[in-house]
Amino acid sequence: MPIAIKNGIIDISLEETTKGLAKNFSNYLTGGEVIFLYGEMGVGKTTFVKYLINQFQIKKKLQITEVTSPTFNLLNEYETDGLIIKHYDLFRLKDKSEVINLDLFDKNQNTITLIEWPELINKENFNKTIDLIFNYENELNNRSVKIDGLD
Repeated sequence: MPIAIKNGIIDISLEETTKGLAKNFSNYLTGGEVIFLYGEMGVGKTTFVKYLINQFQIKKKLQITEVTSPTFNLLNEYETDGLIIKHYDLFRLKDKSEVINLDLFDKNQNTITLIEWPELINKENFNKTIDLIFNYENELNNRSVKIDGLD
């Protein structure tokens, strides 16, 4: 199933579509990207991240691991044979000083950084950023994602 992902809005109401999107999206990532995931709780951000990380594991013929939200520990890190994927969830942070004090973000070209709830982050601090804006549609019956910044 082809899924157009460059600067478009995609219906991800079906989990299978989210999985396909993550598979296609993984082809655009080589390292050094910072991906901001916006959207309400339960809209599909972590599900997308799970399928994205699993896709990198599949490509490298690694064992598929469980991918959970790092809501309470702020960061889950995954090694995919030379590429590190850092999955942050900043939901519990209250202000920008907490982000700065945690010194969370390195600029390693062998790292893909995924950030849920990135509203406290200054995007100018990064070279390559991609926004994924997840939304509920049709009175919460459907979900969509808009992608901005993908070259």
